[in-house]
Order: sequence, then structure tokens, then C-alpha cells
Amino acid sequence: MGVATYIKDEKDAIKEVILQSGIKVKPVYTPDDLERIGFDYKEDLGDTGEFPFTRSIHPQGFRSRNWTTRQYTGFGTPEETNERFKLMISHGQTGLNVAFDLPTQMGYDSDDEMSEGEVGRVGMAVDSLKDFEIAFKDIQLNRIGSGLTINAVASVMLAMYQSVAEGFGYNKTEISATPQNDILKEIVGRGAWIYPVEPAVRMIGDTIEYAMKELPRCNPVSVCGYHIRESGCTPAQEISYAFMIAFAYIDNVVARGYKAEDFVGRFSFNLNIFGNLWETVAKFRSARKLWAKLLRERYDVQNKKALFLRGIFGGGGSGMTKQQPENNIVRGAYYALAAALSGAQTTALCSFDEAYTIPTERAALLSLRTFQVLMDEIGLRDTVDPLAGSYFMETLTKEMEEKILEEMEKVEKMGGMMEAVASGYVQREVGRQAYEFERKLQSGEITKVGVNKYTEGVDMEVELHEYNDEWAQLQIDRLKELKRERDNRAVSESLKALERAAKEKKNVMPYLVTCCKSYATVGEMANVFRDVFGEYREPSIF
Repeated sequence: MGVATYIKDEKDAIKEVILQSGIKVKPVYTPDDLERIGFDYKEDLGDTGEFPFTRSIHPQGFRSRNWTTRQYTGFGTPEETNERFKLMISHGQTGLNVAFDLPTQMGYDSDDEMSEGEVGRVGMAVDSLKDFEIAFKDIQLNRIGSGLTINAVASVMLAMYQSVAEGFGYNKTEISATPQNDILKEIVGRGAWIYPVEPAVRMIGDTIEYAMKELPRCNPVSVCGYHIRESGCTPAQEISYAFMIAFAYIDNVVARGYKAEDFVGRFSFNLNIFGNLWETVAKFRSARKLWAKLLRERYDVQNKKALFLRGIFGGGGSGMTKQQPENNIVRGAYYALAAALSGAQTTALCSFDEAYTIPTERAALLSLRTFQVLMDEIGLRDTVDPLAGSYFMETLTKEMEEKILEEMEKVEKMGGMMEAVASGYVQREVGRQAYEFERKLQSGEITKVGVNKYTEGVDMEVELHEYNDEWAQLQIDRLKELKRERDNRAVSESLKALERAAKEKKNVMPYLVTCCKSYATVGEMANVFRDVFGEYREPSIF
């Protein structure tokens, strides 16, 4: 699992270990190290379930409740996705983590020329409420929470989720949904943006404000350091950038006249498990502590539950390899172990075949069983924060905290995260780190088993999840039928009302719900915003 740099002497003995965040690891740790860092039990560790929550946000941790398992699921048509949802739930999965195809993520309908060749390829194709009605058929939406892995059109998908739930007879106050809804990380780490930074962040503010009033069980934003980490940043940068992004969204809503304490308790995070085991655990422990402390200092948040760092710890696509893919089964188990040792609330695990393909049923179930073995067989639920008090772990956690704060200070000097992203600063830094990582991987400074060391042997054959060209035609045919049969006058009126709301800077969420219920398409709603806001143009980072 390790991606630390190991500097060796002529006899191949390790002289120095440097973690990705720049922390040097000593051969041996003693009580003197705790004294050196000024370790204080109450300030740095605390009791379980108590401020600053380094150990856990719950007093008894996994003794009182399992972590939620949400394997990333969705492909092809809504019918195919519905079958996979039901399969995973029947085998013990306790939440959904919904994948959308690229056209949906980019606000294009399946019949758009921009969608050719991509309909249903990397996730479920969604054109309208009709598709949600199929995908979530027979799913108990008042019991199963759903993560919606969508960003640029997250407000559309949250409105659609509310609409499908109400159509199925659920009250909107019963449903739990977590759209990723983090456009700043898309600009930094993934590229699935549509609108310029300012209106895009404003729409995220709209979802937060709306959920505060109308969707009390929904988490309107899941700040996603995960993809920034996957793009190349260090573990310390992942947390620092995620926190600075969160502050940008908080500031948008505070500027509307609300207190952070009124809504920040519904913030969620999607963070990455990849890399050195100890660095990963220290990253999550320090993140829990820092989030609570910074919310108190910056926004005067006092409510205990509002200080919790909540979210999904996921592992770890960039850690999986095409070479010797069976090794990914072992890697996945260690990623799951890191999540458990870190006190994860919710977990997802990339399957061993995911470097090749959408996970097959076999691979997806194996990832789920990996978590279940840890929960019910290996003893990871026996005690809270089993590494607490370790000279090494407490020192590393404190040093990680300092690295995170250093990175946050750099962004602060740039004028905050929105300015740092708009100028390309964060993108340049992530790109630089990605280059350094790849250089060290190629040179062997970083070891990757089966890739640059222990490469002998024969690779196993991986069963591919073949793309079905018929999916696209089925989806397009359904869309054409919908456009013929729906009340197009009602659609037109709802889209015009949405356009007025966007121009007048009203909260767009109620208007999106009306559009969804009229069976306006994702592309039609996204195009309203394209016309009003324009499209984002990426700055040069060179």
C-alpha cells in the first residue's frame, strides 16, 4: 500500500522514509516524541465522541454501529442499474452510491451529438424523471440513503431525486440523498464542469439553502478531496484543499444571512484511501480534529454534532493496477483496513477489476465481502481507535495537522479557494505533484508491486464488462417517446420560469423540482443555465 519514498544505503538498508506529505518517518518513536510535539491528551486526542473528535465522532465507534457500505454502482440503462442496486442491497449493502454516465454529468441528453459513444458507458444514463422512476423502482427510499456522484448538474439531480421520491409516495422529509455537488474540485481534479466558477458556486449555495428548509435528511454537498488526491496531490493537500473548498461554499451561504451552525452539520466529505497506511490513518484523524477546531474558530460553530467531519472514505482507484490485477484484491483489503482504523462512517472500495472495466458482479461482491469480513470476523469493531496513544501515530497525526495547515495558509494567501482555482494555482500544484509521483514511480523511488518490482509471473485474465451499443439506442428511443407523450406546454412554461429565476438570482431549486415533474430533460435544464451563465473557460496552468 505504501507510496512513501525509501532512500537506501549501499547495503539496501533503509536510511530514510519520506511520506508523500513531506513528513520524515523515524525508525523508532518513544515518549520523547510526544513531549517534542507538545502532545496534550485533551487538546490533541480527547475522549471518544468528544471534541476535537480525533478518535471518533461516536463514543463507542463501531461498537455501536457498523460503518455504512456504499459501493459505486450504475451503468448502462436505468433498468440495468436497478438490477445491480437490488443485487447489492440483497447481499448486505446498506446505502447506494450512484454512478452517472458522462453525458449526464455534462448536462447533455442521450440524443445530443456530444453524447455519441458515451451513453451508459461509465454510469447510468439519465435524461429525465422517467429514468429515475425506473432506476429506483422498489428501492425503499425512506430507508436506503443514496449518494449521487454528480457535480455540474447536481442541483438537477437532487431535484429529480425529490421528485421521484414524492412520486413513489414518500414525504421529502423522509429521504436521504447526498449529491457530490462539488464543482471546485471538478475544476481542479476531474474536468466535468459546465458553468463559470461564480454562478456554479451560487447554485451549490442554492442546494444548501433549499435542503436546510425542505430536505432535512439530505446532505446537499459532499466536498470531494478524493478526486483531487487521485489527480496527484499529497494527502495533506487533499485535506487542505477540501477544507478550503468547503469554506468557499459556507461563505456563500453565510453571505445570504444564515449562520454556519444552521447548515454545516449536513456537509459531507468524500476522501481518498490510497497510499501509505500510517499516513492515511493520520490524515483522517487529523482531519476530524482540524475540521472541528476550524469551524469553531472561523464560524463560531458550537453545536457538537455540527462539528462532526462526516462522509465517505473511499479507496482508491489510483492505487489499483492493470498489471497483476489479483494484487488489487489484497490492496483493497488494506484500503478497507485503513478506513476501519481511521474511524470511517461510510466506505466504498474500488473493485480489483476497476482499472480495466466497470466492476463485474463478482468483483463488486468481493469488495463488499471485504468490508463484511473486517466488520464481523477480524475484530475491527472491538474497540474505538485502536492506534490511540501510539507514540508513532500520535506524532504522525500532529505532524500531518501541521502540514495541512501549511497548505491551507498558501491558499489563504492566494485570496481563498475560489481565487486559487480561478487563477489556476491549485491546478498547477496538483499537476506538479502528479508529475513528481510518476517520475518516482518510473525511477523506482516509489515501489509498486507488480508494476516496477516483483513483475515476474503471468497476469490473470480479467472478465470485461462489455459496453452494449444497444443501451444507447434504447435510451434514445425512450427519450423520443417521452418528448412525444409529455405535456410540452408545461415543460416550456417550467423552463421559462427556471430561466427567470436564474437571471433574477433566485434560489433555483423549487423551479428545478417543477421542471423535473413536468419531465423536462437534463439537457433542457442544463441549457437554460448555459444560456444565462455561459460556460467555464479553463485558465492556462503552464
